[in-house]
Parts: sequence; structure tokens; C-alpha cells
Amino acid sequence: MRIRVHRGTAEIGGNCVEIEASDGRRVIIDLGRPLWATSADDVPLPAAVGLTSHDPTLCGIVISHPHLDHYGLLAKVSADVPVFIGAEASSLLRAAAYFSPVSADLEPAGHLVHGESLTVGPFTITPYLNDHSAFDAYSLLIQCDGRRVFYTGDIRGHGRKSRLFDALVADPPRGVDVMLMEGTHVRSDPATDGDTFETEADLETKFVDVLKATTGAVAVLGSAQNIDRLVTAYRAARRSGRQLVVDLYGATVAAATRSTIPQLGFPDLRVYVPQRQRVLVKDSGEFDRVKELGQARVYPEEMAAAPSRYVFYVPSSVAFELCRSGALDSTGAVVWSLWSGYLRDGSGKRLQQFLAERSIPFSTIHTSGHASVVDLQRLVEAVRPDRLVPMHSEATSRFVELFPNVERHDDGEWWDV
Repeated sequence: MRIRVHRGTAEIGGNCVEIEASDGRRVIIDLGRPLWATSADDVPLPAAVGLTSHDPTLCGIVISHPHLDHYGLLAKVSADVPVFIGAEASSLLRAAAYFSPVSADLEPAGHLVHGESLTVGPFTITPYLNDHSAFDAYSLLIQCDGRRVFYTGDIRGHGRKSRLFDALVADPPRGVDVMLMEGTHVRSDPATDGDTFETEADLETKFVDVLKATTGAVAVLGSAQNIDRLVTAYRAARRSGRQLVVDLYGATVAAATRSTIPQLGFPDLRVYVPQRQRVLVKDSGEFDRVKELGQARVYPEEMAAAPSRYVFYVPSSVAFELCRSGALDSTGAVVWSLWSGYLRDGSGKRLQQFLAERSIPFSTIHTSGHASVVDLQRLVEAVRPDRLVPMHSEATSRFVELFPNVERHDDGEWWDV
């Protein structure tokens, strides 16, 4: 068996790994769009045979989780290439596709299920459900030719599913020849090596503190696809005696996951349909999307009349509309619950200026979707791979200082397992 990483050995995101068996058949693990790419950038597919025209040696593409930097180039792939992904991840992406052209409406050839091995050509692939900010995310054990490769995908140990990380450390795959491990928080500055991250329970407490200290509405700006954060916001709202309001996109995504996730029909959960989404529904003629909201739908006039009743979990773009409608003013607050780097770009700066001009308090309450170095060290100690190959990091040169048996490879380089 041999491997080449098409993208990921020197950057965070855009993962793509090609694995070839001794008989020449291949599988691709993730096919991500790089994080640096804008919506206007035409990112080419990796130089892997069979992505755009039929080639019998390409047995399939396995997507570890539904984040754009891991699936974002699938739209360029020929429809006859089998794709494998978690069932709930596929459902989430299908639901999101109505609202976003960058999502994916897939017809998977098979689904990833925790602990259940599937066969893709000569490869036996065993998924391990993991703790990540993406819903239905997996690490993967790939076996072929008597060799074993463990691909961590994106993983953490401090989310609402941290028990999965602990279970993996307690009972890891054995006899791993190569471990391809993410290292988002392996930084060039060694001073960050000991950093730890707040849990979702910690964030829930902080949200409650803000909600109780604020007389007006509170808008938590986050990703609808960060299901952990949706749960955190909902629990904080109920603890504070408020109703949680999500937008139509967020409600649709939540309904595509599972019945235990806060969604339409849950107590104290309402749905607001922003102008852009109202136009989308009108243009598409899919009016049932708003009709089925029934009494759960909340309108700007209702929110503006009693802002202290509400906490919003919505995309950052909706904050402008909430302010202009009167639902959010200087008696309220805005909480940024996304990666802080987005605040440094043009839209993030415009948002902060807009809020400052209206004297609306602004703060950040967030935690990473990726493991700390300390937790990664726990994982490596548990798995004890013969070789550890760094990925998904901007400082892969530092892995050798932090972990044993490190072997670095460049993008595009074939190497033997």
C-alpha cells in the first residue's frame, strides 16, 4: 500500500489523501476545498486519476465529515464515482443545499457507521465516530495488503461528545503502521503547546451569565451546522427563561440531524425567516417550508415588542436585520461564537463597526473544534503508531518536538506504508 497527500501537509484544511493498494486500486479520503479559497476561486481537483472520467481503479471517495474543507470539491467529480459519508452528515448537507450553493446534495454509495467496517474495493474501512464541531464526523481505520492506516480527520476532546475521544484513547485501533493526524493547534510558537480549551458546558455557563445580565435581546452569531453550539445555546436559553430563535436555515439543518437535537416542536424554540430566506422561498415556490412553521414562527414586530424574551442563534448576516427591525438595540448584546479570525476580514470589521455605532455590546464566546496539543499527545500515546504523519497544520515541522515517530511528507509525494 502507498499514500500521497494531495493537500494538507502544510496547511489547515483542504484535506485530500489518496491511498493505493498493491493491485493499483485506489480510494480517496476527503476532497476538501482549501480554506484560503474565496467563492470566486476556481480550485482545480487534485491530480488523481478517475475523478472526472471513469477509471476502474478508483474505488471511491470517503468523506470524513461535512465541513467544506473536507468535501468542498465533490461537485467537480464525475457522478459515477462512489461516495461514502455518514448518513446524518449526508442528510445535513442535502438540507443545507437549498440555502447554499456550496453544500452537496449527495446520493452516497454507502454510509459510515461507528464501528461497522465497510468494503471499498480492496480496502476495509472502519469508522470511529468522533468529537468535532461538525456533526457526524469520523476518524477512519483503513486496512489493505496487511497494513493499517489510521486517519484522525478533524477531532477534539472537549466538545459535547468528548466521551468519544476518551473511548478512543481507552480502546484505540491496534497495530497501526501509519497515523495521519490533524494538528490544527500545533503552532509555530511553542508557548501555545500547553493551551487547553473551554468545553461546551463552560460556554453554556457563560451564555447564561450574559443572558441574565442583559435586559434586551441577545444574538449569538454562530454556524447552523455547529450542532454542539446549537444545543449549548438552547440549553442556555431555557436556563435563562428565554426562547431560542433560529433562522429557517438553522431549523432546516437541525431537522435533518436527529430527533434529540433542538428543532421545530421543541419547547421555547421559535423560527425567524430573514428577508433573504423569504425571497428564496418565494422564488423557489417552496412555500411549505414556511407554512409548516405554524405557531413557532416569530415575526419582527413580536420580537421588537418584547426583546427580553429572546436569544437568537443565527448567522452573522442576520444581525444587521435584527437591529434594523428593532428586535436588537443597545439594551441587548451580540455574542460572536465563531472562529475569531473571521472578525479580521471585511465583513467582520463591518459588523463590529455597525454594532459600535449603535452602542450594542459585543463579545466573543467560542471554543475550538480541534484538539489541543495535550489531547493529541494523549491520542498518540494510546495508538502508538509506527509512524506519525502530520496533516492539517501550518507548523508540521514542530511535530517532531511534540510526538514520537514523526515522518513528514510533502503534498503530492507518493510514499510506501
